[in-house]
Amino acid sequence: MTDLTRLSAAALAQALRTGDVTSVEATRAHLDRIAEVDAAVHAFLHVDAEGALASAAAADARRAEGVPEPALLGVPVAVKDIVATKGVPTTCGSRILEGWIPPYDATLVKRLREAGMPILGKTNMDEFAMGSSTEHSAFGPTRNPWDLDRIPGGSGGGSSAAVTAYEAPLAVGTDTGGSIRQPGAVTGTVGVKPTYGGVSRYGIVALASSLDQAGPVARSVLDAALLHDVIAGHDPMDSTSIDKPWPSMAEAARRSDITGLRIGVVRELGGEGYQTGVQARFDDAVALLVKSGAEVVEVSCPHFELALAAYYLILPSEASSNLARFDAMRFGLRVSPENVAAPSAEQVMEATRAAGFGDEVKRRIILGTYALSSGYYEAYYGQAQKVRTLVTQNFQAAFDQVDVLVSPTAPTTAFRIGEKLDDPLAMYLNDIATIPANLAGVPGMSLPSGLADEDGLPAGIQILAPALEDARLYTVGAVLEASLEEQWGGPLLDQAPALAAAAASSADGR
Repeated sequence: MTDLTRLSAAALAQALRTGDVTSVEATRAHLDRIAEVDAAVHAFLHVDAEGALASAAAADARRAEGVPEPALLGVPVAVKDIVATKGVPTTCGSRILEGWIPPYDATLVKRLREAGMPILGKTNMDEFAMGSSTEHSAFGPTRNPWDLDRIPGGSGGGSSAAVTAYEAPLAVGTDTGGSIRQPGAVTGTVGVKPTYGGVSRYGIVALASSLDQAGPVARSVLDAALLHDVIAGHDPMDSTSIDKPWPSMAEAARRSDITGLRIGVVRELGGEGYQTGVQARFDDAVALLVKSGAEVVEVSCPHFELALAAYYLILPSEASSNLARFDAMRFGLRVSPENVAAPSAEQVMEATRAAGFGDEVKRRIILGTYALSSGYYEAYYGQAQKVRTLVTQNFQAAFDQVDVLVSPTAPTTAFRIGEKLDDPLAMYLNDIATIPANLAGVPGMSLPSGLADEDGLPAGIQILAPALEDARLYTVGAVLEASLEEQWGGPLLDQAPALAAAAASSADGR
């Protein structure tokens, strides 16, 4: 039998429809792969084998009834550990939520279950989604399957690593400043941040409510589109959810003509500060778009250069407010202060938050609380919101000229674990190209652009579209992916040298 873990989600769905394989067999194959390699990769924080197999059996029974079936019925999926899953631990990569089991499902999880997709487990992440490397997880870092000594991106490195290592055909991530797209770039996968409000945030533990957005992680553009179609749509439980009919992203991904499409290369997102090999692969990809019939022009978005600074005032401010709920009174960790016979609520809260939050979370809470404090609100948070408006206006002006924008997804390939852990600013710079999309709420996709010459590691190209025009990402992305794979002789992941070594590393107890 073909190795089921190597099939794309689309190919696996087809095999399930034709009866060549059952969902139980496919799910068990992925659970076996997790058991084989995840000790080395550490993509998962919790594996729900029993629940996944029960869901797979239900999917097989549903198919046997012969009624119309969802496109991904029986295809397994992994979910980032910031998304609430009823009866399955949700920790957000933090000690403060260790062992917490939600009594309800997030809306997107409900939609996965309604589509008959077995949930393999919860993936590792930077604590409360604060980080660009998945090194800030309280439960240890995830490793990049291309090179186990390197980071898989963040905050959603667990989801990207699980898909890269063939532990799951699909995964769900969240993207607040690039946490789906940047991991996609450094692991050679496809990651999509939908239009803000396109996927419900209900049941997703909030980091920065005006920036957070869930989206698909996959090994191909079509696979991402199929998952996008499952999780997207209006939700009355989310006041920011967009109430409109969405076109099929899978249909958009199956289109093959971009003749005459206007593509804008963003002057401010490239060149100086970008790794030579990353820039070279981006330039190569743009040339392929031209060869496919697109018209490419350079556009300027001058306020993108201020986006990073604005983001790191807005995000900490919203995070300090959202994380105030972790007060040791209602749920999660509770720590009593030492040598205090009858501690007050404030003393218990202080001891709990000191023990439960990691350094990066504390750093951002302090920064955000300061930015919102009396006397500093307008000087910092207020000014950052004005920059956000300017960034949005830059997008509007650019999309008056072109249909989509493109840039490198991240300025470098995957760096070594520990290399930037003690340098927060260097870590923050990894999101310099992805942050503008979150500030403006527009959709973005990262897909592999090739391997950088310096280190043989994946680089990514980012495609950005106007708000509500997510389908454009999939059409452009699919055309470019087909051209690139023709050049490579197959998917980029076929060239990943560390995947075979992952099992050996697991066996060695790494």
